[in-house]
Amino acid sequence: MAVLTPQRPAPGSGAPQRESRRLGFSQRLGRWDVKLSPYLYISPFFILFAVTGLFPLAYTAFVSVHDWSLLGGQGDFVGLENFTFVLAQPTFWKALVNTLSIFVFSSVPQVIIALIIAALLDQNLRAATFWRMGVLIPYVVAPVAVSMIFGRLFADQYGLINAMISAVGLDPIAWHGDRIASHVAIATMVNYRWMGYNALIFLAAMQAVPRDLYEAAVIDGAGRVRQFFSITVPQIRATIIFVVITSTIGGLQIFDEVRLFDSAGLGGPDQNWMTTVVYLYDLAWGDQRSLGRASAVAWMLFLLIVAIGLVNFLVTRRISSSGTAVKKSRRKSLTGGNA
Repeated sequence: MAVLTPQRPAPGSGAPQRESRRLGFSQRLGRWDVKLSPYLYISPFFILFAVTGLFPLAYTAFVSVHDWSLLGGQGDFVGLENFTFVLAQPTFWKALVNTLSIFVFSSVPQVIIALIIAALLDQNLRAATFWRMGVLIPYVVAPVAVSMIFGRLFADQYGLINAMISAVGLDPIAWHGDRIASHVAIATMVNYRWMGYNALIFLAAMQAVPRDLYEAAVIDGAGRVRQFFSITVPQIRATIIFVVITSTIGGLQIFDEVRLFDSAGLGGPDQNWMTTVVYLYDLAWGDQRSLGRASAVAWMLFLLIVAIGLVNFLVTRRISSSGTAVKKSRRKSLTGGNA
């Protein structure tokens, strides 16, 4: 039996046409809800970021181009005079070199050792929860307590570290007199605080790696070290990039450990361990009390962090893309070039 499809009447015919139904207010409200509700759900983050992030950044830029003192308040517009003054100070360049040195001594070993600790915690250990929570204890301890404890450990005359060094027949180290030694001591404090925190981030990423890959590697005869470098590290590459960038940001903003390493808190008599943030603090609340110059230092530090962060991102992205290309070439070689 044939089925006849009803034909629509021609526009010129006299047949009555059906008017389009108009949407009511509730239906329009429902459509608006579908379109706008996702933006409302994520708006608290952007509002909070604008208040606590963008506004202070913009206001600091405004202060940096004015002769703004701590006691007198806003002064005249001086343009880039605060930046040129800071760049002409030898103390600023010394503090910048100290910051980069402490950053290298802290961030590089921190990421490497955190990876190793996370790989050990990822194994089948007894009381695994106890060990995983144990590595987080240094992160919970207050920075003041950590600095006081390590300040006694690295004391020049009666410190435990020098006592152990003297016990094996070596000369004690001037932790507060030698520039590189002070950087190593401060970097040790930073590593103690943040190593466990980064290890737990790596551990969370390692637990998301499919266990089938490890089972296949065991069948192929791969050992633990080969599994770590061939499976674990490539699978958590994105997490490694994240930790490297966050460690860079934190390493260039070191303040608490440097501030509490000695009684004065200004990097020693020769500024051997003064960092950029401590120099900023001294400009704002020290003898000069110049918020304009301190804001100029803050902006230069911000630009330095952005530059180093971009370099880290580009390098890690290139490593990631090269690793993906190697995987594709291996896959093509295994499939005979047909994949």
